[in-house]
Amino acid sequence: MNRHAFQSALAGLALLLSASSLPCIGQVTSTYRGRTILIPDSSIPRPGRANTNYFIVQTPGANFAPIAGDETPGSVACVYQLVPGPAGCPISTSTTVPTGGVGAIAIVDAGDYPTAAQDLQAFSDQFGLPAADLQVVYADGTKPPVYSDWLLEEALDIEWAHAMAPNAKIFLVESKISHTDPTFQAVQVAGNMVKQNGGGVISMSWGIPEFPTETQFDKYFQMPGVVYFAASGDFGLNFPFHPAASPNVVAVGGTYFNRDSQGKFLNEQYDSGGGGAISTYEPIPSYQSVISSIVGTHRGFPDVASDYCCADVYLQGSWYSVGGTSWSSPTFAGIVNAAGLLKKSSNAELSMIYKEYANPTQYKADFNDITTGAGSCKVGWDLCAGVGSPRTYKGK
Repeated sequence: MNRHAFQSALAGLALLLSASSLPCIGQVTSTYRGRTILIPDSSIPRPGRANTNYFIVQTPGANFAPIAGDETPGSVACVYQLVPGPAGCPISTSTTVPTGGVGAIAIVDAGDYPTAAQDLQAFSDQFGLPAADLQVVYADGTKPPVYSDWLLEEALDIEWAHAMAPNAKIFLVESKISHTDPTFQAVQVAGNMVKQNGGGVISMSWGIPEFPTETQFDKYFQMPGVVYFAASGDFGLNFPFHPAASPNVVAVGGTYFNRDSQGKFLNEQYDSGGGGAISTYEPIPSYQSVISSIVGTHRGFPDVASDYCCADVYLQGSWYSVGGTSWSSPTFAGIVNAAGLLKKSSNAELSMIYKEYANPTQYKADFNDITTGAGSCKVGWDLCAGVGSPRTYKGK
């Protein structure tokens, strides 16, 4: 779904609500690859708040089992060569899951998620993952309200971070909705939790359109021993989005796995909804000097990319088919955590990634260059997918 399709969807507000237990207020419907999707209110940018970056693919009837055709922890890990798997990595037979993970992964989201532990256990049981070491933290010390649209976001984040790095401790840091102090207070709390537990990563699947004073918030992504990841947005190219635009954050864009009629992986392309842009306000960081001829004097993003649609997610007794860079961010963050390098900062992680990019041999070995899906997709770094998606744990 490109930006224009998204904007058209906003113009066609729908009254149709899902028959599931997940209430969505002000949601809209659109189409994605011939399927009807629901865009929750939380994923629609509105002034004065952060927005999520996910959509729900409508499926008929109640879903008490994973949805056929959706990617699983084993299928994603197989495609990205993180585990051994069958030829073509068919979803149905790619059942080997990652086993790594060190230190901690913190997820920063809004609102309380009362069934987080139970849902994560159900997800883990379904795919043969070990039980998660999950701790829920209230950012300001008090339990926030339940925000219905954020429940699926939180489920998506903790389940897929755990799927990629099952041995890492998971912190779910819950904040009240705001695009200023409370959310960034939660980022600070998350940074402290990760630092105190041996270092690791933080994933932020939310964001807001760029704003003139955003650079003053970049200081919140500098906790020593922590690498920060953020969704690049679901609004297509040339839509600058923060915190993905911050030079202190690894911005994760979205791709799509093309499969044949037997479900075997064919190739990976840019997905038309994944965000990518050149920042209006953030100057180019030194690690991006290798792409200065492309981005000019300002920060370009995303840096990397991961699959965007569609994932199996379990929430309160039902399975959902979910897409968006809200999935890409915790997936890539989990892969980096499982790689075990424990870089001391986002700058260190990004410097390594762009150093790999500058070496053609290493780049080809460690990343999948995404060259199709839109006219802007080229060989090498581009707004579609940055340097590309992961190939093995090396260079991560």
